[in-house]
Amino acid sequence: MKNYLEIHSEVNNALAEGKPVVALESTIISHGMPYPQNVETAKKVEDIIRKNGAVPATIAIIGGKLKAGLSSDELDYLGKAGQEVTKVSRRDIPFIAAAGKDGATTVASTMIIASMAGIKIFATGGIGGVHRGAESTFDISADLQELSKTNVAVFCAGAKSILDIGLTLEYLETNGVPVIGYGTDDVPAFYTPKSGFKADYRLDSTDEIASVLKAKWDMDLKGGAVIANPIPEEFAMDDEIINEAINTALTELQENGIKGKESTPFLLARVSELTGGDSLASNIQLVLNNAELAAKTAVAYSRLK
Repeated sequence: MKNYLEIHSEVNNALAEGKPVVALESTIISHGMPYPQNVETAKKVEDIIRKNGAVPATIAIIGGKLKAGLSSDELDYLGKAGQEVTKVSRRDIPFIAAAGKDGATTVASTMIIASMAGIKIFATGGIGGVHRGAESTFDISADLQELSKTNVAVFCAGAKSILDIGLTLEYLETNGVPVIGYGTDDVPAFYTPKSGFKADYRLDSTDEIASVLKAKWDMDLKGGAVIANPIPEEFAMDDEIINEAINTALTELQENGIKGKESTPFLLARVSELTGGDSLASNIQLVLNNAELAAKTAVAYSRLK
């Protein structure tokens, strides 16, 4: 493992001392938004985690090394390279590492590398899931399988609303992955606070979340958990506007024959264009909100440990 995994000194020291650490993905940097906004957002997220008592560990693959924690220069490097950096999920990790290439990690690959480093808490925007029309395309994100077997809790604003949220929740239930609504009975729909689907459990404090995670892993119940944190109302999108943009983007996706791991970046970028950038602004705010909750929970979890 030491031949492949490189833990940043700040992160390594925090882990050695039992201090709270929060993992962050890097696909949002290279594929989620344009430069320099992507790097500015990544640094804001790290700052929020620090302000709330935890150490940020942005995950990526650089020069074939699995990185748990990036320097400021490495964040800039990923941001400038943008979509030239390969989007990496579980299946891609050995190929990118063996070839000495760069990789931007998805939710699934971020969970894997975080787990290798000993990090239990991970903040992101939204998880991948079952794509609309999956009954014929079988397009289901590897994020869901990873959640069923890797012991990392994912703090997010629910599944991305370009997906079939109902089927995503069914898939998670089948694989024994709990979906926790933070301060809500309703699973959020990424850009909006409610989806119309109920969370498995509602928890209203970070102490409660930390206690549940500790109990789950103490009992060796494999897999992670989804902590669904609604976007703050002041940053939420109008349901009608966002749904119209998503439906238009989905039609264009089919017309252009875009499939697989290119689907989500295309849809998010197109929805941002169709909403005049409003969806991107909401996306940034929900990531910041999730980072704060994850950091506070990491602090509570470290106290229990």
